[in-house]
Amino acid sequence: MMPNLLVGDFILVKKFSYSVENPITRRFLFKVFPPKRGDIVVFKYPLNPKLFYVKRVVGLPGDKIRYDFYNKRLVIQPFCIFHKKICSKKLEYVKYNNGFSSDFVKVFYESGKDDILKISDNINDKFIKVIRLMQFKECIDDISYNILVTPGYQDFCHMYYHQQGSLFSEWIVPSGKYFMMGDNRDNSVDSRYFGFIPEESLVGKVVFICMSLDKQKKNWPISIRVHRIGTVY
Repeated sequence: MMPNLLVGDFILVKKFSYSVENPITRRFLFKVFPPKRGDIVVFKYPLNPKLFYVKRVVGLPGDKIRYDFYNKRLVIQPFCIFHKKICSKKLEYVKYNNGFSSDFVKVFYESGKDDILKISDNINDKFIKVIRLMQFKECIDDISYNILVTPGYQDFCHMYYHQQGSLFSEWIVPSGKYFMMGDNRDNSVDSRYFGFIPEESLVGKVVFICMSLDKQKKNWPISIRVHRIGTVY
C-alpha cells in the first residue's frame, strides 16, 4: 500500500464500519454500511482466511473494472443502484495527474529477489539495477490518493484472475463482493490475481495511523515518524 501505508505504520481499524460478527465464532451476522470506492480496508485473504490483507476498494457490486496494464490506468464503469443497470454506456478512465518521481526505488538483487526501498535507505547488498518509482494522484468519486507505478516494468498479467464470460484484465463485480487493489500497483497481490472479496470477509476500515516507526535495514536505533501520524487516505 505504499506510499500511503509503510512498513512500521500502526493503523487504527474501525471494525464495525461495514458489518457485525459474532465475537466468539467470528461469523458474519449482519451488514452495517457498505464500503465506498476509495476506502482502505482490512479483509481476510481468500486463499488463507487466517491472514489479513490491507488494500483499497476500487470496485463495488455491479461495477465493471478494467485495468490497462500497459498505461497502468484503472477504468471503472459504475453500477447504478436505483435502475439496477450499468449507468454509463462508455468506460471512462479514473482521473490522474501528470505524475512525478517518488521517494521510492525498486531494487533488483543478484540473488533474484527484489524490494521497494526509500531513496534514503542504504543498499548494501549486491544488486543488478535500481528503478525509481513514479507517483501519481488517482481520483475516484470524491476521494484522491497517491499511487506508485514502476516505469518500464510490467506486472504478472499472465497470472490475472480470469472471470468467466469477461475479457482479459476486465471484471464485473458480483453481488455482495468487492474488487480490491493495492496503491503500489506493480508490486501488489490483489483482486487482479485472487479475485473478488465477499462482504463477510471484510474486517474493517483503516481510518488512522496512530504510530509510525522507521528502521532501515541493519540500522539502529528505530526512529518515530511523527509526520505520518494522522488520518490516512
